[in-house]
Amino acid sequence: MNLAIWDIESSSAATDWASIIEIGGVLVDENFKEKDRFNLRCRLPEGEIPQAMALIVNKTTIDQLTKTNLSHYQMLSEIERIFTHWGKKWGPTIFLGWSNIGFDDEMLRKEFFKGIRYPYITNASPNKRHDGINIARGAYAIDPNVLETEINEKNNPVFKLESLSRMNGFDSSDAHSAFFDATLTMKILRLIKKKQPTTWDMFLRTASKADTETIFQKENIITLNEYFYGKSRLYLCAPLHPKHCIHPIYKWGQAVDLRVDVEPLFKMSINELKMEMKKTPKFLRTIRSNKAPIIIDAAYGMKVEPYNAIDPSLIKQRAQLVRNNEKFSQNILTALREIAEEKEQSKSQEDIYAEESIYTKFTSNKDTSRFGAWHAASWKDKLSLLDKFEDKRLVGFGKKIIFQEAPEVLPPDIFKTIQRGIAKRILSEKREKWWTVSTCFTEIDTLRDKYSDQNDEEKLKFLDELNEYIMSVQKKYENV
Repeated sequence: MNLAIWDIESSSAATDWASIIEIGGVLVDENFKEKDRFNLRCRLPEGEIPQAMALIVNKTTIDQLTKTNLSHYQMLSEIERIFTHWGKKWGPTIFLGWSNIGFDDEMLRKEFFKGIRYPYITNASPNKRHDGINIARGAYAIDPNVLETEINEKNNPVFKLESLSRMNGFDSSDAHSAFFDATLTMKILRLIKKKQPTTWDMFLRTASKADTETIFQKENIITLNEYFYGKSRLYLCAPLHPKHCIHPIYKWGQAVDLRVDVEPLFKMSINELKMEMKKTPKFLRTIRSNKAPIIIDAAYGMKVEPYNAIDPSLIKQRAQLVRNNEKFSQNILTALREIAEEKEQSKSQEDIYAEESIYTKFTSNKDTSRFGAWHAASWKDKLSLLDKFEDKRLVGFGKKIIFQEAPEVLPPDIFKTIQRGIAKRILSEKREKWWTVSTCFTEIDTLRDKYSDQNDEEKLKFLDELNEYIMSVQKKYENV
């Protein structure tokens, strides 16, 4: 299966509100032979305030932010074209990056959602998705010699892409530019495959939710890799009964940690199980089926503490008891449902904006089927075609796209409404979910103090240019 290794740089870290401003990727076959590559950069969408630190990290200049040839809309169109073309020309592909499932994928999904495009392009069948950092952590948990790592002040290995690349002999001087980071990810993964050829295919088995569920529904014992508190650990687990092993709300797999004596758990009531779930070490492990977890053979977990000190026959006996106890598995799922429902009731009741509603309400197939025709139409026709969408969120997104790309086709009242909406958001003096003019000025002042102390003239010059740019945006929207 081909690997599409990609990376983005964005205007801030807030996935609901930021924009992708650069994206790059390389397509390789299973032996890491390159088939295609791309690198795109675009202008910041009209009326968005960027995060100063994000621009410093990804080395974006104000000229790049405002004068690049591609508009944001044009870049999204090109991404969609490239990713679709890769699948059609070269067949099924696993899309992956570095921490992409938590950030890059989320950004792309939300950008496509707001851009009236199908959001799940990287994992729509036959494509699948994985995450390079999951693979690296899994490989390291099996054998710490697979990668050279820096050790931080807490005595934990560092898995940041730039650090890992540098430590393993790869030039990382241009890290945090999209295409360069994609190539660094490729080099790290190629090294892991070379050093751990027997586990490489095992790592990739979980690149889809369905494939992952098949593994834990079939296996009596699995080794699950988890990463928290800076450490990558292996857990020997027994999945629950195959008919009752998936969380009733979140749809993630559930397995029992085989370090624990399971028989007392079978006698507990649902309320007692809920109390037991709060204790550490946890007896129940979650397999995040849609997030490319690392699941490897039971033999690997058997070799590490504390499982290597337990009689293997006892481990197998515990796993069999868990696997066969249908009532216990049902009780676990009931307890998990009640915990999830209690959590839902305590959630904040504040309004959810359209931009952050991608998972609260899915776009209908009927509306999705109209996306292609909408993008193919002229700007004038795009406006009238918005009436065909049943989802009002899409209508709002469409008007904003037209405002950014072809404002002259908008009736004056719609144009003014969008302008005033932008002004209200970016000129707000409150603490908002998005970056405002006020927030950006405060951030610039804080960073000026930091870089003045460091005598970093280059960054101070950039902050002056950004300050000037934000002032021009402020002036424009104060007069709306």
